[in-house]
Amino acid sequence: QVQLVESGGGLVQAGGSLRLSCAASGYTFSTYTMGWFRRAPGKEREFLARINWSGMITIYADAVKGRCTISRDNAKNTVYLQMNSLKPEDTADYYCAAANGRWTAAATDYKYWGQGTQVTVSS
Repeated sequence: QVQLVESGGGLVQAGGSLRLSCAASGYTFSTYTMGWFRRAPGKEREFLARINWSGMITIYADAVKGRCTISRDNAKNTVYLQMNSLKPEDTADYYCAAANGRWTAAATDYKYWGQGTQVTVSS
């Protein structure tokens, strides 16, 4: 059974940092592209970052470029999103997702999804 379990969300003041984690199981984690997405209240799901199977290639959306870092530990089947300089507009539910053999920002190309972790940034 495939599972992606996010953690690390919470309430933080503007300017603060959070590190999100996503623990994967039930599939060959090390062969999948991993991505992070978010959905803010009343908005569409938004791509944030993705990382290739080896961790050597990363891509970021403009909204988080320079403030976020995606990384992975294939030995632990875990992908991370370090978020710095958080803003109130970063408030959203954050999701990790796995894409098999696809290097893509399109949510529809991601096969497995976690349940999400909530991030709230206060001003």
